[in-house]
Amino acid sequence: MKITGIETYLTVVGRRNLCFVKVHTDQGLSGIGEAYSVGPDLATAETVDYFAEWLAGEDPQDIEGIWQKLYIGSRFPGGSVINSAISGIDQALWDIKGQALGVPVYQLLGGRCRQKVRVYQNPGGSTPEETLANAQRLVQEHGFTAIKTNPLPPNHHTLSWPETLRQVEHKFALLRDGLGGAVEIALDPHAQLLEPVRAIELCQVVAPFRPLFVEEPLRPENIEAMAEVRAKSAAPIATGEMLYTKWAFRDLLRARAADIIQPDVCCCGGLTELKKIAALAEADYVSIAPHNPMGPLATAVNAHFALTAPTFLILEYHLDHEPPRRDLVDEPVAFSEGYLTLFDRPGLGMALNEAYFEAHPYKPWRRALPKTRDGSVPFI
Repeated sequence: MKITGIETYLTVVGRRNLCFVKVHTDQGLSGIGEAYSVGPDLATAETVDYFAEWLAGEDPQDIEGIWQKLYIGSRFPGGSVINSAISGIDQALWDIKGQALGVPVYQLLGGRCRQKVRVYQNPGGSTPEETLANAQRLVQEHGFTAIKTNPLPPNHHTLSWPETLRQVEHKFALLRDGLGGAVEIALDPHAQLLEPVRAIELCQVVAPFRPLFVEEPLRPENIEAMAEVRAKSAAPIATGEMLYTKWAFRDLLRARAADIIQPDVCCCGGLTELKKIAALAEADYVSIAPHNPMGPLATAVNAHFALTAPTFLILEYHLDHEPPRRDLVDEPVAFSEGYLTLFDRPGLGMALNEAYFEAHPYKPWRRALPKTRDGSVPFI
């Protein structure tokens, strides 16, 4: 079997572009994957197209060799665009191999160690009361056993730090009282704190409410600073969505900077690299809760991985059975009562709806930065 070509599809869903990859072979099999929309989304798609020239004539089942060729063959390996492109291609190769052998991808990854995959969702909400109401609907209508929310008030850049902490405590107390002890609550400040001492104070305020984890209280570039927060926090610290490859996670784990890691299969290096990252974490007794804000195909890829990962904790999830996400694929992964259950179809078990992509073309994206008290650009 030989690779004959690779196609990319950029499509917009809400405010986010999604980048899908399709690898074709000379035996009629095609595999699909999803690359991360890192911001310069056209650059990701163009990088996949560039790599297509490297892979023409290669055997798609030589997944490890192709990964090494793409990563080491790049002039400066790493970075979000390169790793996102590699990730999308890598997923598609696993899909092809599963189809060629007639087995689901999770069987290629070592087989099941659980039957279903626990997930959580962010309920949104512009006020604590609205967040609680939305979360209660998720629990009552869909059976979620966990949610994740930003503990910081939307206008925290304009507030004093003591007032920010007061509002953080109020929100978590409201959620814990309204949801009870059976629903776990994770917190994601979106790396919007600069000083480790403030991140530590935030963790001290929320620790009595027993959060599932506090995700990236600091930006992840300074691993030593994150390790300081983790050492002084009674709440579990999670990070990893902006880290790529086993080497970055090795440094994170060596510094003992996280209780839970959150690699993203669409930019960390694909399934090939995600399994290696998970093995490193397992040896250090660190759980894994994959970052997953992308499309329903990424959810399927993560679900195949999660079935096989001994230290898997929980997966970020969006309701894929509701439009417009439902319109991206032929059939999303089955979801019921807060858990995903995979089909036993060969490969990833999913097909793309290319008609949707044509009707919803790419739109340029730019982050909207919040306002601060003095009008400066916030550190986020």
